[in-house]
Amino acid sequence: MAETLHLDASRAVRPGEELDLPALTAHLQAHLDGLAGPLVVEQFPSGHSNLTYLLRAGDRELVLRRPPFGTRVKTAHDMGREHRILAGLCRVYPKAPRPLLYCADPAVIGAPFYLMERVRGVILRGRQPKAAAGLAPAAVRRLCEALVDGLAELHAVDVAAAGLADVGHPEGYVRRQVEGWTRRYFDAKTDEVPALEAAAAWLPCHLPPESGAAIIHNDYKYYNVVLDPDDLTRVVAVLDWEMASVGDPLMDLGTSLGYWVDPDDSPEHRMLPFGPTTLPGNLTRAEVVVRYTERSGRDVRGVLFYYVFALLKVATIAQQIYQRFVEGHTKDPRFAAMIFGVRILGATAARALELGRIDRLG
Repeated sequence: MAETLHLDASRAVRPGEELDLPALTAHLQAHLDGLAGPLVVEQFPSGHSNLTYLLRAGDRELVLRRPPFGTRVKTAHDMGREHRILAGLCRVYPKAPRPLLYCADPAVIGAPFYLMERVRGVILRGRQPKAAAGLAPAAVRRLCEALVDGLAELHAVDVAAAGLADVGHPEGYVRRQVEGWTRRYFDAKTDEVPALEAAAAWLPCHLPPESGAAIIHNDYKYYNVVLDPDDLTRVVAVLDWEMASVGDPLMDLGTSLGYWVDPDDSPEHRMLPFGPTTLPGNLTRAEVVVRYTERSGRDVRGVLFYYVFALLKVATIAQQIYQRFVEGHTKDPRFAAMIFGVRILGATAARALELGRIDRLG
């Protein structure tokens, strides 16, 4: 059983990311039923994109999501869209948290935001999370299989039943994603990373056929799933739906692979803070593909494309964050080293293309 201290915990709000407490309190008291007592605000410290806060009012706990300060990528931080996706998805996908309130008025706290229920549980952060210290390899494998199965389960959701058929534009999704993330990378570029630029040039020349349409998370990884504190092999919730859409599910699988580090990857790649994927018992990237194929019934030939795309995408996200740090929009010290991650991901993409596979890249 996981100890209480391993539950995902909030901390004091980082300097420069405080909320206007009086304005927020007044707004919630006017628009949210049953809110009683003074409002206490803390922050979940581990996110790198949208900011996530814990609100306490008496014995009630709520989670607030808002865009980062100083962001230039407005379409990546659409709070109304994220709220709407959760509102539809929570009816048909039990792992989606229930949203409670959306505020489009930036005058309240400086940006649009939404509230959702808090889901208590364990999130395995870091390469060697304390909560997983007592897990035997067999239990780690069951957890890993549950993680992959959860992605296949999401991709099997009836889009129409969730009321989300108009959220995305599945036709041409793969091409638009390649073009969009390449453009975002160059818009945020601060340093020369030739290997990543070479991967960006390779992708549009090797577009695979579209594999269908499904609700996709677009950031599915250990950091974004909540585990049952009494059974760490059971996923109880999936968080951070800011990039969710309706599109090609194999692009979603690719993103998960982009965050997956194998034990025989390069020492530099193994240093990336992508979660506990190298713990004994975990599936390798290649085994993740096999498991997903078995559970989803989808044809995953051409997985190299999806993996290289994911490396570009993850590197671009890191580059956007690093640009905000360089320009002084955030003082979060974690972001100073993001450029090293961009270079490592570029080198990994180059190695994968050289070898023509997604595994044994060390």
